[in-house]
Amino acid sequence: MTTGSSTSHLNGSVLDLDLHTTNPRCLTKARSPFNTENLNVNAPNLLFIISDEHQKHVAACYGNAQNVTPNLDALAERGTLFNRAYTTCPICVPARASLATGKYVHEIRNWDNAFPYNGSERSWHHEVRDAGITCDLIGKLHFRSAEDDNGFSNEIQPLHVVNGMGDPLGCLRADPPVRKRRGGINSAGEGDTTYQQYDISNADEAIAWLESRPEDSGPWVLFLSFVCPHPPYKVKKEYLDKFNPEQLPLPPQWKQEDWPQHPHYVHMRKYFDAEEQHTGEQIQRLIHAYYGLTHFLDTQFGRVLDRLDATGLADSTRVLYSTDHGECLSARGLFGKFTHYEESGGIPMILAGPGIPQGKVCETPVSLLDVHATVYDNFNLDIETHRNARSLIELSQLNEQSRVVFGEYHALNSENGSFLLTDNRYKLIYHANQEPQLFDLKNDPDEIDDLSQKAEYANELERLKSELFKICDPEAVDAQAKKDQEKLVNSLGGVEALRARGFFENSPVPGEAPAYKS
Repeated sequence: MTTGSSTSHLNGSVLDLDLHTTNPRCLTKARSPFNTENLNVNAPNLLFIISDEHQKHVAACYGNAQNVTPNLDALAERGTLFNRAYTTCPICVPARASLATGKYVHEIRNWDNAFPYNGSERSWHHEVRDAGITCDLIGKLHFRSAEDDNGFSNEIQPLHVVNGMGDPLGCLRADPPVRKRRGGINSAGEGDTTYQQYDISNADEAIAWLESRPEDSGPWVLFLSFVCPHPPYKVKKEYLDKFNPEQLPLPPQWKQEDWPQHPHYVHMRKYFDAEEQHTGEQIQRLIHAYYGLTHFLDTQFGRVLDRLDATGLADSTRVLYSTDHGECLSARGLFGKFTHYEESGGIPMILAGPGIPQGKVCETPVSLLDVHATVYDNFNLDIETHRNARSLIELSQLNEQSRVVFGEYHALNSENGSFLLTDNRYKLIYHANQEPQLFDLKNDPDEIDDLSQKAEYANELERLKSELFKICDPEAVDAQAKKDQEKLVNSLGGVEALRARGFFENSPVPGEAPAYKS
């Protein structure tokens, strides 16, 4: 396995980066007594690969004309692609806490990037490990700390939130500081970053891990978590040169005259320093860099899958790929994640391996919540899952099922909480204390035409609102989130103390210090 340091040129400076200084490369946790009564020792292994901020539309298997993800496309060809998959929250920390626990964000109250998972709530990794199955992590978790028992047998070079705290400045909801991000957006293009170096190291670790598996070791789970194509929007020249920027598609409503004027997005653009449109050339350069980053990610993904095949493990291993949320890429005037539109709230989801239909596209709506049920189904573990969770293994075998999935957002630069409720055709975006939005994804996949104020769609709007209120009371959840966030802000010295502390744009990799901005 890899050790030692590497050199970074992040933001144009040279940095000696020890990936293992502040977080041990490999931390082994004590296990609870094994419960193997229901364990199927002949069950397939599970390689769960997750990325960070991968927009599903930037993948050929999801309809992109560019050859940006050949390895992911090959996985889809030998497995099932879920065409309607969603995150439970379009920002890192809450999405990952929800993924761990198999619960909605409002049920666990990990509201934003200052409320990280700390291992106290049972996770699927706890359950699998404690059933006697090796369950190892390589890469990004974005939990509180490697010192917590997060449920893994081993954590190998884990990336957790800064100082066990994350980004509490995002808790300021009514009048947050403006996040000046234009420089990073406008300088997108060629460059090396610590994120690329970290992901190369994560792939190296995964390859070494697979090579070390004894043939008779029994079923295992490897949770391999890459951080790309998360910004910074820089990528090495060899990946950038794969694409002609003039041939890359632009996202919906990227022009200022087309931006949605709902107060929720007006507020977001104001505090993300996005009230003035970036030039077409700047946006084109950023999209070009993002395609390069996604191709870089796919290359690391392919290295790992090639080794899985070379070790003879492919025939006995299911591979699940997804991401924590998407990326706007200038859609609606925004960059990053943060919204429930398809480019941000929608995610790729692909499952392949023994017993999974090949070359199938499943139109049943699914979400990260379903990973819990999938893991337990894979190993025949009789463990209760969320009332709204279904196994992707099961769904892959079935024709399209009528279903609703749910997501929510209470974080950075949102004045009010927003909620996603989508079925097989329509999508409701419900804004607490504000007007909702309604889209017909069959006839309007780019979500341009808001139907919420049209009388002929009143029944659809009320139907989806009724389904939403079966899950939660949006206004009550919004009030609870703000109350918890205010309490945290006060515990850290108050608003002015947090403003003085500043914010950092991207979480540093292990051994790298955060770069704070005012």
